[in-house]
Amino acid sequence: MSPEELHAIELLRRVPYGRVATSMRALPFLALARHIVVEGKVVLRMHAGFGYHHACNGSVVAYGADNFNSRDARLWSVQFTGTAQIVEPTTAELELFGPGPHFVDGAVFDPVYMRIEPQFVSVHSLAENLDRAYQHAL
Repeated sequence: MSPEELHAIELLRRVPYGRVATSMRALPFLALARHIVVEGKVVLRMHAGFGYHHACNGSVVAYGADNFNSRDARLWSVQFTGTAQIVEPTTAELELFGPGPHFVDGAVFDPVYMRIEPQFVSVHSLAENLDRAYQHAL
């Protein structure tokens, strides 16, 4: 793995959720997903009730996560692009995910899992001017 890929994976491990993007019926969409990183691959857990996993399975997707809601003065985002495949997670992977939500939009959470083997990885960062950040903190 390249240094950028290793850095992206290290950053991704800092946050539990991100967004998967692909298209469904020729229209783009974003869906919330929980992620873990296992052996350089991104494994996602999504709600099956929306059917988004059908559009992702076998397709090229982009998965992105960030720390934009943190109080960190150095904001970052990562994006992994690759083909997604529906998988059955191992017991160890399920333990890494932890418990899922009970409900999603009022429906009982029905998990589905996908693995993305990244082909392209990007990392972007924003450094705030600390004087300005303190100015807006009041």
